[in-house]
Amino acid sequence: MTIFEALRISHDIQRELAQKLIATQGDSAERHALFSQLKQELAVHSVAEERHFYIPLMQQDAGVDLSRHAIAEHHQMDEMIEDLEETDPSSPSWLAQAKALADKVEHHLKEEEHTFFQMAGKLLRDKEKQQLAGDYLNAYDEMKQAS
Repeated sequence: MTIFEALRISHDIQRELAQKLIATQGDSAERHALFSQLKQELAVHSVAEERHFYIPLMQQDAGVDLSRHAIAEHHQMDEMIEDLEETDPSSPSWLAQAKALADKVEHHLKEEEHTFFQMAGKLLRDKEKQQLAGDYLNAYDEMKQAS
């Protein structure tokens, strides 16, 4: 498995959770559970991805800008989650904010998969792609179990 395949596993989970979240209504147990799951998935994924994909890419000049951009988007999503946590889940603005988060997640994942992965594929050697996948999956699993 390469780092790209490993990251796509979490990307698919994020997409599914985001879509399910924006289909919820009111201050329901389902909305709280899905928000909690998405929040955890985004947090665990972004930390593991930054450590085992973006930081190694930053070791090469050609990977610095795309890594910085992706990390900045992770930060934006963190802020959107904080805003959601401070908003009443039964209010219409909560759903609007959740939709904005789902759109941001989708934008970020598409950008990674269609642009960043291609650039990174040229910068990383095959052995690195496999090693980073193992490192990423170990960190992801460890953090997922701890949270």
